[in-house]
Amino acid sequence: MNIYVSNLSFNVTDDDLEGFFAEYGEVSSARVITDKFTGKSRGFGFVEMPNDEAARKAIAELDGGRVEGREIKVAEARPREERGGNEKRSFSRNNSYNNRY
Repeated sequence: MNIYVSNLSFNVTDDDLEGFFAEYGEVSSARVITDKFTGKSRGFGFVEMPNDEAARKAIAELDGGRVEGREIKVAEARPREERGGNEKRSFSRNNSYNNRY
């Protein structure tokens, strides 16, 4: 099961995140999402656990818990929505700003 964890302190590392969930069962991966330009945490991450029962227990017990003074939110991750990369955006030049010049 893929688990979404939000409202993380910016000091939380991948290893910290894995540690939070490891006491509930095997953790396949744990990753804090970082900004691609600065490398700093974006305050959320994902944990994968192969055992759904262990994952559900971790979600139930960790959701609302406090880490470094912040109340974290823990939930089953939803599938990522497709971005319409092939769709063309329209741009209209017929607006009031352009009509003035």
